[in-house]
Amino acid sequence: MNKNLLIIPHYNNPDGLIKSISSIGKDENLDVIVIDDGSSINKINEFEVLSNKAFKGEILFKYCNVNRGIEFVLNDAIDYALGKDYIYLSRLDCGDICKNNRFQTQELFFEKNKSISLIGSNVDAVNENGEFLYTIKVPLTDKDIRKGMLINCMFIHPSVMFKAQVIKQVGKYPTEYKAAEDFALFTNILKSFKGANINESLVRIELNTKGISITNRKKQTKSRIQILEKNYKLGVISTYGLIRSYILHYTPYSLVQKLKKIIYK
Repeated sequence: MNKNLLIIPHYNNPDGLIKSISSIGKDENLDVIVIDDGSSINKINEFEVLSNKAFKGEILFKYCNVNRGIEFVLNDAIDYALGKDYIYLSRLDCGDICKNNRFQTQELFFEKNKSISLIGSNVDAVNENGEFLYTIKVPLTDKDIRKGMLINCMFIHPSVMFKAQVIKQVGKYPTEYKAAEDFALFTNILKSFKGANINESLVRIELNTKGISITNRKKQTKSRIQILEKNYKLGVISTYGLIRSYILHYTPYSLVQKLKKIIYK
């Protein structure tokens, strides 16, 4: 069995799933678990998915009878992984693309940095037509990540890989923070373990107007505020982080995107 399990949640996006599977290089060695969250319109064609697989490893398909939400699907995948002997757990969303032998790069980073338990990377953002928008650059060191986490999540969810053993200590994805389960989990991990980001774009993410980060944006910003309040530390950075999140909660998404383009460029 492979050391790494890639978790891909699926919901009514079979074309995006095939695009993601196709992007995993032939030299990569990992297993993939695809968990369908009760798709009712656009269901998975397993044969087509497997036909687009080039990497070394297996693809496992699991199906939920009803749509429950991504946080529950991710935890189902973690339950499966913990029942096996996987060392690493990775994430990817349907429609997002892996670049530059992403998984080999991240596993090598872990091997060279034994104290690190959670890693991510920079990512390239594109629109629904595949047109490049900007590169999201994240802080690299554990120190800078911890400081940034008082403001916002410093890991791009589809780019992360973490050691399976950390889940046994900190628990799975918290389910009470809708659309911000990743921020909540990574915050919990960093209370006991160190994190880092690789200074390279290893994933290309698609900013889709129907994606969870947009359609559930109000839920996401509300959950982010709750996480920041729960982990608030008296000081300038924490206070700024809360004020910033409240402002973003009431700012139109179109304006936020325009500001991001200016900042990242």
